[in-house]
Amino acid sequence: MKNFTFRVIIEPDENNSFHGFVPALPGCHTWGYSIEETKRNLQEAIKCHIQGLLKDKQIIPETDQGMELIQTFSEKELALVR
Repeated sequence: MKNFTFRVIIEPDENNSFHGFVPALPGCHTWGYSIEETKRNLQEAIKCHIQGLLKDKQIIPETDQGMELIQTFSEKELALVR
């Protein structure tokens, strides 16, 4: 049995909620009032999206082996202060 791995992104949204999406699955977005709710909603959204792809006889895209980084810069490094 094959496993599929997808990178998901959850970000704070307006109205104290969270927006979640899957970059490898264009149009696969959801939201929730908490990160946990958004994660559960993303699981359902991914399942529905994949089922739609299979119904339309399309290939299930796989997340490449890219890298995601979060970088932090000080104000000095950004030349905002001297």
